Amino acid sequence: MKLSHFNFELPKELLAEYPSENRDEAKLMVLNRKDQTIEHRQFKDLIDYFDPQDVMVLNNTKVFPARLFGNKEKTGARIEVFLLRELNPETKLWDVLVDPARKIRIGNKLYFGEDESLVAEVIDNTTSRGRTLRFLYDGSYIDFRKKLNELGETPLPKYIKREVEPSDEDRYQTIYAKKEGAVAAPTAGLHFSKHLLKRLEIKGIDFAEVTLHVGLGTFSPVEVEDLSKHKMDSEEAFIEGPAVDTINKAKTERRKVCAVGTTVMRAMESSVSSDLTLNEFAGWTNKFIFPPYDFSIANCMITNFHTPKSTLLMMVSAFAGHDFMKKAYEEAVKEKYKFYTYGDAMLIL
Repeated sequence: MKLSHFNFELPKELLAEYPSENRDEAKLMVLNRKDQTIEHRQFKDLIDYFDPQDVMVLNNTKVFPARLFGNKEKTGARIEVFLLRELNPETKLWDVLVDPARKIRIGNKLYFGEDESLVAEVIDNTTSRGRTLRFLYDGSYIDFRKKLNELGETPLPKYIKREVEPSDEDRYQTIYAKKEGAVAAPTAGLHFSKHLLKRLEIKGIDFAEVTLHVGLGTFSPVEVEDLSKHKMDSEEAFIEGPAVDTINKAKTERRKVCAVGTTVMRAMESSVSSDLTLNEFAGWTNKFIFPPYDFSIANCMITNFHTPKSTLLMMVSAFAGHDFMKKAYEEAVKEKYKFYTYGDAMLIL
């Protein structure tokens, strides 16, 4: 398949600037691949599609406040710094994106906070906007991380044009987030409320947790027509023994294994054994899934509505079937579903 197969026109009013008032009251489109049917429900109705001992696999990554604003030495120019990944905790080295990049060169220093208590020196160029920074901070590593959290703000996606609001800090985080390291939320999980999780638990649904620290690469648009030439950025992932046991048991018993989000699907598909069961994993994955693709672990998934030409749309298309996915997206536009981060959800069975 080619890049042009994944382009579509999206009316601007369908971009979700704000989440649903209640997490679990977003709209839910239910796609049944076997019957090729589409239903319209609310997210909390999800419970109707699962039986006891079915498994939902969650990504427990936690978003950290990755967007900082600093000032360049001498000129005082305001510079946005987006923390991508920590390279070395001891030397406080980080991969970052800077904006405007043309003003930032190797050797420049940036000052953060009103008291300028945090300083960073540019030590390398990585891409046109990418830099490696060494942070200079008097204090322990724990204090340094606290300072980053204090000065940083929730990194909402660029298409959300409004200012970050206090409620975003809570709403741009899944309620089961535990392991800090993502620069963007695994959005399918944002729809789960504590009440819905409790109801699923009472019904006998099992949960397994994996970790994939979402990076900006997940959202980078594909720019080559031949999809096999696209290179995904690597993201760090962890799949531990208890999750592996829960998921493989459900597979053996032919129960539903539901990937909550594309990040969960990618993590699991990055660690499949020769007998098509899940293995433990700790490392980096740059797996790119696009049609045609045979999935080994999950047999259903929950996801949001994604941007044109995105790797996320390609993965979902591979899972649902491209023609069926196209039909679903046309239906979503017609029925005024909300798209992207704070948008509505889809369950693919």
